Amino acid sequence: MARTNSTDSTATIGFEAKLWLAADKLRNNMDAAEYKHVVLGLIFLKYISDKFEEMHAQLAAGKGEFEGANPEDQDEYKAQNVFWVPPAARWSYLQNSAKQPTIGKVVDDAMVALERDNPRLKGVLPKDYARPGLDKHRLGELIDLIGTISLFASSADKSQGAVDVLGRVYEYFLTMFASAEGKNGGQFYTPSCIVRLIVSMLAPYKGRVYDPACGSGGMFVQSEKFVLEHGGRIGDIAIYGQESNATTRRLAIMNLAIRGIEADFGPEQADTFRRDLHKDLKADFVIANPPFNDSDWHRIDDDVRWQFGLPPKGNANFAWVQHFIHHLAPSGMAGFVLANGSMSSNQSGEGDIRKAIIEADLVDCMVALPGQLFYSTQIPVCLWFLAKDKSGRARPLGAPLRKRKGETLFIDARKMGTLIDRVHRELTEADLEKIVGTYHAWRGDADSRHSSPDTRHSTAAYADVPGFCKSATTAEIASHGHVLTPGRYVGAEEVVDDGEPFAEKMPRLVAELKGQFAESAKLEKAIAKNLKGLGYDF
Repeated sequence: MARTNSTDSTATIGFEAKLWLAADKLRNNMDAAEYKHVVLGLIFLKYISDKFEEMHAQLAAGKGEFEGANPEDQDEYKAQNVFWVPPAARWSYLQNSAKQPTIGKVVDDAMVALERDNPRLKGVLPKDYARPGLDKHRLGELIDLIGTISLFASSADKSQGAVDVLGRVYEYFLTMFASAEGKNGGQFYTPSCIVRLIVSMLAPYKGRVYDPACGSGGMFVQSEKFVLEHGGRIGDIAIYGQESNATTRRLAIMNLAIRGIEADFGPEQADTFRRDLHKDLKADFVIANPPFNDSDWHRIDDDVRWQFGLPPKGNANFAWVQHFIHHLAPSGMAGFVLANGSMSSNQSGEGDIRKAIIEADLVDCMVALPGQLFYSTQIPVCLWFLAKDKSGRARPLGAPLRKRKGETLFIDARKMGTLIDRVHRELTEADLEKIVGTYHAWRGDADSRHSSPDTRHSTAAYADVPGFCKSATTAEIASHGHVLTPGRYVGAEEVVDDGEPFAEKMPRLVAELKGQFAESAKLEKAIAKNLKGLGYDF
């Protein structure tokens, strides 16, 4: 994420931040939650228009595979997984109309035309730009602003390693809107450092990836990035998602559409517990950040998902955990975020459910995270990693793993992270490398592709590190009452021996303490004397 430096100069910040600062000035009195859809809808429109124009130019040139092609044939675009953009929705038409008082209707008509000609986008795009409360002059300025940046790196540039500019802008704006919305922002956005950590630890090379509380789709985007960075292709993973909030679901569809990622979000928004849209799915990877400690959820008492016990009505944490387990394939893995209470709570039968899951040997790794990582809450959270199969069989594209039956890895990362502002913290690249590398060393992953390029770990053998990580047996966990808090297992960090013998150190420390006591007594007398001089008896 690009950030400003200690001065207010914008000379050292990224263009995403400059664009945000400029766009935010146009927000006027509009709430961030409302303005979010105005901006992201326009960025989406600019992107697909840019991509369309590039494809249009290639078809018009008629070279190579496009010889004799008709640049106005919609099927040509569908064949290349490019959205067809009708003339009234092309960015050049919008920008030419930006100064007109009817610009709101022009944008709405563009969105309607896009949905009409692209069934994948039906019901997804925002279409309320003509509403009275939206300042049309500022809307025109916003269109001009977004029009100054080419949001799509051409195919030729991409082959040379160019950055997908649109992806950077969209992701940055999601981050900033989550920050601006505070608690409500957490409903659609998971901080990117947490997403990257979960994805790098699970290493989803191939197979079915499922998120039943998918928000704006960040877990899926990072999973696809992981595949591409490791020599795979978009399409190596099949994506399944579900989201109960209609507006957030539309954000997710747009987020994936701009990257050309196909996904099955079901026919509509739906509550995962009331109506499971992927009832028969057995996923290779479950990746999720469900609502923390949700007390307003719908429970069906005889639900087939409650294999390890009936979750309490007042807290959905273990309803989510059991939902994840229910949807895992025989060799599947899950990585997800939960509130810290899930590691130790014994209320309303939660301890019994956790015990049953532990005794079924499903818990692969527990990671305690520092506080202040989320925009929605300042409470510290933890990561759970579950594995259906700890026998050591190889995963897709991976080397054989070490057998870890009856073992669980505990990682205490509470001291990690760096404050990026007064209330928010981020895990650094070094933090990610340390956590990911420790986990894969413990699992016996000899292939460095299991981490992302910027978090590659060594293939050194795993070893417990006091204060940071510990491999514990199921019997050890049982001796702690089936509590999964890493701090109970990793112990205290080793103190570096300074080499001074105890027989010499202790007399020296006692002498220093005596001197400090004497100095304290002198200061106390001086203060009492001064107070007495002011007429106060001390």
